[in-house]
Amino acid sequence: MSRALSNKTAIVTGASRGIGRAIALKLAEEGAAVILTARDTELLRAVLGEIAGRGGKAASLALDLSQPESPAKLVAETIARFGGIDIVVNNAGATKRGEFLDLTEEDWMAGFALKFFGAVRLLRAAWPALKERKGSVVNIAGTGGRTPGPQFTIGGSVNAAMLSFTKAMADVGVRDGVQVNAINPGAVRTARLTTRLRTLSQELGVSEAEAEARMVADSVMSRIGEPEDVANLVAFIVSPPNRYLHGALIDLDGGTTKTI
Repeated sequence: MSRALSNKTAIVTGASRGIGRAIALKLAEEGAAVILTARDTELLRAVLGEIAGRGGKAASLALDLSQPESPAKLVAETIARFGGIDIVVNNAGATKRGEFLDLTEEDWMAGFALKFFGAVRLLRAAWPALKERKGSVVNIAGTGGRTPGPQFTIGGSVNAAMLSFTKAMADVGVRDGVQVNAINPGAVRTARLTTRLRTLSQELGVSEAEAEARMVADSVMSRIGEPEDVANLVAFIVSPPNRYLHGALIDLDGGTTKTI
């Protein structure tokens, strides 16, 4: 087991499944003590079991980070349990897709409440601890923040806000010694993508494998991503030798993003 993050403590939000789960497993594998948070206690317990089974160290706290008081609770619990914070990965948050005129006020508010304001509040609460330890932040945004689409008006807007927030906090990080970066994953094989592929296969009257091939071809990308692709990049960014990487908005999307 590599120990590049030994003696580090990491918070990973949205850690019960998909990309967040993969990030939590990878950081624990690299030696970090990981605090996992999400809303589903049972799923969090399953990830804890995986980490323990691999010899890692982790704890969990089930919270809804869209609630204003939750981020401060998470920070307090992390410091109480592990003594400080070195890494924060803001991964929580899924936004509703659909036709613009079908999306409600509540859909828009919910989209920003968890992914954007949850991240803002968590960094506000965790920043003194990150500053003390010269820590690192990775915000998981998404390619929709750079290339919006008509079915993703909420997600694209939230992700764009996350990218702007990342750039602003990177300047604060220069002053305070905290590394801040963002990753824009493209199509990654999560439960949400699986549902989209199933729907696409039904619409086209083809198998799910053929629907996936059509999605890859239409987007002119190398392949569908895996959660581990994102986790590996997060682990690279927050490893001590890579501190010069700062204020970066990294497209991890198999070539989907075509703009310069």
